[in-house]
Amino acid sequence: MRRVRRIRRVWLWRWRRNPLRRRSDAVEAWVLLGAWTLTVLCGVLAGVTVAGSVERGMARERVEWRPTTARLTEDAVGTSAVPAAAGGSQVWAKVGWTAPDGSPRAGQARVRPGTAEGTPVTVWIDRTGRLVTPPASPDQARVRSALVGTLAGLGAAAVPLACGRAVRSRLESRRLDRWDADWAHFDPLWGHRTG
Repeated sequence: MRRVRRIRRVWLWRWRRNPLRRRSDAVEAWVLLGAWTLTVLCGVLAGVTVAGSVERGMARERVEWRPTTARLTEDAVGTSAVPAAAGGSQVWAKVGWTAPDGSPRAGQARVRPGTAEGTPVTVWIDRTGRLVTPPASPDQARVRSALVGTLAGLGAAAVPLACGRAVRSRLESRRLDRWDADWAHFDPLWGHRTG
């Protein structure tokens, strides 16, 4: 049975003093360190900032948006049923309501099929009187802000990571070009050609 020797990984080898260490190895080490540091910092800062902003925006919606009573301006009939959150199906119907400034408004809201014209329905409006969706609860806001913050953090972290990868790839390409040049210089001195 043949034994396979395992090569031991040496941590931080690019920073150790070694006669075989090239200048490009040290540059690559610093590029990697900088890229990873920026990746973590950018990801965390962007994620926390965006999550906080989203959560504050949803808290502001909970304060500013309010329910109001609207009346159906037509009978609610139709075949384009949409599943309701509380069960059953709902259809879109035209409704009218009064904005906070007293002006009449019209729009569409989801109601049960067969609801008669003039029936009061509850809709949510913002400060200007436009129809909005019901605001997110505090728990929903936390979950949404965490998800959006995570996505923003990952997106922001990808930028320095990709830049570091591009610089590292360029360093590797230059290192291989240099290796080819050195090989072309020393190969004839050995008296034979390879390749």
